[in-house]
Amino acid sequence: MAENATVWEVFIQSKNGLAHKHAGNVHADDKIMALENARELYTRRNEGSCIWVVKSEHITSSESEDSEAFFDPSNDKMYRHPTFYTMPEGSKHI
Repeated sequence: MAENATVWEVFIQSKNGLAHKHAGNVHADDKIMALENARELYTRRNEGSCIWVVKSEHITSSESEDSEAFFDPSNDKMYRHPTFYTMPEGSKHI
């Protein structure tokens, strides 16, 4: 691996149909090596059914110091919060 290898963010899907979750990151020269490194590091014991790798430079994030202004507009819309109904029995992955 080159000294200036790219940082890749790793997302693992634990079971088919579930959302991918961020697991960490790996350093690799290309996407194939990134997938292989992610598999070796994060799924040694069959913890996943699918792996995504994304170059860290391609991820855009909100800034924590801007969180109040960024997220505040949604706080006054109570209909966005599912607190007014009960979940049916047998519901999974919700």
